[in-house]
Amino acid sequence: MKFTKFGKALLMGALSTGAVFGISSCVVSYTVGFLYITGTETAQPNGAGIVSGYRIDHNTGQLSTIDGLPVSSGGANPVRAILLPGSRFLYVLNRGVNAQGTSNCTTANPCQNANITQFAVGGNGVLTPQETFYTQGVNPFRLVADSGGSYLLVLDHDAPDNYAATYNPTTNACTLALGSSVRTCGDVTVFAVQGTTGRLSLIQNQQVTAAGGVSITYFPVPSNPVDFNLTGSFLLTMSGTVTPTSYPYTGGSSVFPYAYSGSNGQLTLSLNSAQQLGIAKGTAMVNTSGSFYVLDNEAPNPNPTGAQSQLLPYSLGNNGALQPETGGIIPDDPTLSNPIFLMLESKGHFLYVANQGSNITGNNNPQSGISGYFITTAPAYQATFIAGEPFGSGSGPQCIVEDPSNQFVYTANFSDSTITGHTIDVNSGVLDDLRNTNNYTLPGPATWCLVDGRTS
Repeated sequence: MKFTKFGKALLMGALSTGAVFGISSCVVSYTVGFLYITGTETAQPNGAGIVSGYRIDHNTGQLSTIDGLPVSSGGANPVRAILLPGSRFLYVLNRGVNAQGTSNCTTANPCQNANITQFAVGGNGVLTPQETFYTQGVNPFRLVADSGGSYLLVLDHDAPDNYAATYNPTTNACTLALGSSVRTCGDVTVFAVQGTTGRLSLIQNQQVTAAGGVSITYFPVPSNPVDFNLTGSFLLTMSGTVTPTSYPYTGGSSVFPYAYSGSNGQLTLSLNSAQQLGIAKGTAMVNTSGSFYVLDNEAPNPNPTGAQSQLLPYSLGNNGALQPETGGIIPDDPTLSNPIFLMLESKGHFLYVANQGSNITGNNNPQSGISGYFITTAPAYQATFIAGEPFGSGSGPQCIVEDPSNQFVYTANFSDSTITGHTIDVNSGVLDDLRNTNNYTLPGPATWCLVDGRTS
């Protein structure tokens, strides 16, 4: 069969069009990673926990539900989750409920049945529950792992000694570790992770022994802990001077450093006392691979930034002490409040802060949202607002994450039970809404989020 020149052109055009459509269909179907969200089934007081999961489309950032999810978190009121390197195991920290079956746990009315539930991560993102583990303290609320995935650490708001019927200075771990005047404290429970099975085993405190030379089973930290962060060879805990009534704990005013050993999981006091930060309403601490940030929800008197809330940037000293960055304190967007988490995008140019807000409707009340900054480090550290910020989020964001392809940003929102997604403009740092939709409805209030880049 012979073709005219016109027929040949048509044939080649058809073949080219078919090739393009074939390539386009492959692009649309590609999953770049998984997004996991912890939360509760509903907003009811019993706080039955779940883990929701979504596939992230690399071309659009749109989310689609992972088959078999959501799944039970293994307890009530999950508050943190971590994924170990290699993406084989995921752990969820469930706070539990108090004696009345609600999440308003306090030192006087503590959480019960708190646990860490281990999940195996399947190649398609499915989570399969494995074993359950328990911390040594009471009212656990933070969970981290070291960079190698060898140890897992939990921050308990109340050490076991806080519930002792009588005070004994020779057996009270708070006194033995932190000084003769300390009778109550928080604590860190450390677990070793078995590489093959992911099973956790308790690490004894070799630095502090009670009467009779018996090692204690946890590492005391100053009372009223608000947050902690494992940064290289140091574990920093932020504490406050006033006891918050219940979770979420706030009021951070000082940072207390432990030296951390990645070879045996031991924590050793690094400084003689806590470092005062000059604030009274710290909410969180975040390390961004070079700078360390304390998030603060207040206007100091006098307020050096003129903002409702602010970011205190530091570098980390050799002994775990925080050294203020040269650029000084960074104001939060004045229309937002209650900064809860911070994310430096993958190239290190843009910084984004999730602000939980007051969640009160009205023009005169600070609201939820994302503040954005352009970061420069030479000749001196500086942070300036990105044009067009603040960027939208759902109500009460709890976290902010970047997808594995470094194109999209997501927040998981507590107050309206949603996920909000944005694309990152690589030139300006502006966060634009995803095409089609940027809000996804969750079964109940969200508490945390994380991403997994392994998809097979």
